[in-house]
Amino acid sequence: MTTVREKTEQREIENLNEYATKSKFSKGRKKQEAECELRTCFQRDRDRILHSKAFRRLKHKTQVFLSPFDDHFRTRLTHTLEVSQIARTIARALEFNEDLTEAIALGHDLGHTPFGHCGEGVLDELVKGGFHHNIQSVRVVEVLENLNLCEETTDGILTHTWGYTPKTPEAQIVQLADKVAYINHDIEDSVRAGIISEDDLPKDCIKYFSSNQSKRLNKMITEIVNNSFNSPKVSMSEEGWYYTTKLRKWMFENVYIDSPAKLEETKARKVIRELFFLYTEKLKPICEESKIERIVTDYISGMTDRYAVEKFKENFIPIGIQRNNKDDYLYKLAKIIE
Repeated sequence: MTTVREKTEQREIENLNEYATKSKFSKGRKKQEAECELRTCFQRDRDRILHSKAFRRLKHKTQVFLSPFDDHFRTRLTHTLEVSQIARTIARALEFNEDLTEAIALGHDLGHTPFGHCGEGVLDELVKGGFHHNIQSVRVVEVLENLNLCEETTDGILTHTWGYTPKTPEAQIVQLADKVAYINHDIEDSVRAGIISEDDLPKDCIKYFSSNQSKRLNKMITEIVNNSFNSPKVSMSEEGWYYTTKLRKWMFENVYIDSPAKLEETKARKVIRELFFLYTEKLKPICEESKIERIVTDYISGMTDRYAVEKFKENFIPIGIQRNNKDDYLYKLAKIIE
């Protein structure tokens, strides 16, 4: 009998772009497994990432704004979901493998540190050989959570950062979608925070893309799709890419570096640094020295912002004698107020 999975695999072969990555011809996993009757290998990858602990922790990790006062600011989780939706839109329009694209997008930031790129920068200074969140994301799926993903998914997670060359068009899509997502949602968050206004954006970029968030995002996505039909290479038009990179550079100069959004980063850097030294010392009596840095790096990079702050308070902030608080006054009020 033909399984549901086999029917899906056949539909991919018949209907997807000739350059698309078909699940039936995946290069497979490091450890062989029996196939699922319902889901393709890339659908299983997506589900494993979605159900991982590292994915759930993204909801309490910084995107740009530390400890935002407004519930509408992006976190690392909402950023990931926006990347996924943009990437899926592009993949569907170009008839590439949407399941593989989604799996890569959902997993691309699993190894990100607390406090965003600020935390990543501290670990990069402290760890021998440096620290890069894309490499840590691969370590999360391969070692720390042992998800045993397909080679194509792991490659896409690794290569979502600039400077890497993706092996599949689906990974190329995520590499672009990541940039499109954060440029646009970081503009919106910065406007909400009062750091910039839409009128501050470079005038030629506004003229090309529009100052309207939705229109700007749609134009960037449309440019990628229109420029990539019938091609194994996914890219934006040369003109569109010029204005996208100019907008990105402007954001670095006006938001990402030395702006009010970064005022708390000195404190955040101290939290990461002190925890790194603390845990390094704690492990020395009980662990081989060669393993300590790796263990501490895995532990700290996996922390959420609030967990890192709690651990810092626990170890460095003095507290008085704790009295058992049973909310006595609450119950007393319940008795006396009619």
